[in-house]
Amino acid sequence: MKKSITVLSILYTTTIFAQVAIGKKATTAESDISLEFYDSMDNVKGIVIPWVSTILDTPVVYNSTTGSGYRGMQGTIVDGTIIFDLSDKKMKYRKAGAWFDLTGDPTFPLTVKDKSNNDITFTQFNSIDSSLQDEKKESNSAKVTIGINGESDTTSGILVLTDTNKAMVLPKVANPHLNLMNPTPGMMVYDTTNRQLAVYNGTIWSFWKP
Repeated sequence: MKKSITVLSILYTTTIFAQVAIGKKATTAESDISLEFYDSMDNVKGIVIPWVSTILDTPVVYNSTTGSGYRGMQGTIVDGTIIFDLSDKKMKYRKAGAWFDLTGDPTFPLTVKDKSNNDITFTQFNSIDSSLQDEKKESNSAKVTIGINGESDTTSGILVLTDTNKAMVLPKVANPHLNLMNPTPGMMVYDTTNRQLAVYNGTIWSFWKP
């Protein structure tokens, strides 16, 4: 997903929207929402953040002729950018001009409980199969903007919310570490049970509260 996002597959053009609802007919009425997802109590789906690499030639050597591989992130990276970094298998967001680690540094071996309360032990982060995108050339024009001034926005990103008075509402899932059976690396949801942000890096869920 070098420069793509699971919920919006726009490949070769810039597309502009005012408000967007995915999995439901419309955003919540009279709300300051730019982007909102299906939010019924039975939801078991999340949003998958773009898979990129902050390090040149990792995990695959960049080929300047074909455009395959990874050349690191290009352009000006603005605060608020969220990525799944293939170079170290971590979820990150941009804060004060630097990357902030949302996954953390767990101590291995790490033992966690599954839905059946069985122990699962990890000795390292699981490997990530990025072969679907490794050999693809990134489209520099691929971009979706939601909000005012979308057509003139120059922010480097695949999905940019341009409004200054609206926000995205994440998919809501109760206990995602128990109820999402096959989460994808880079997944992000709002845990309605514990009222916190939950992110998945392909091995573990990490949780954040304000």
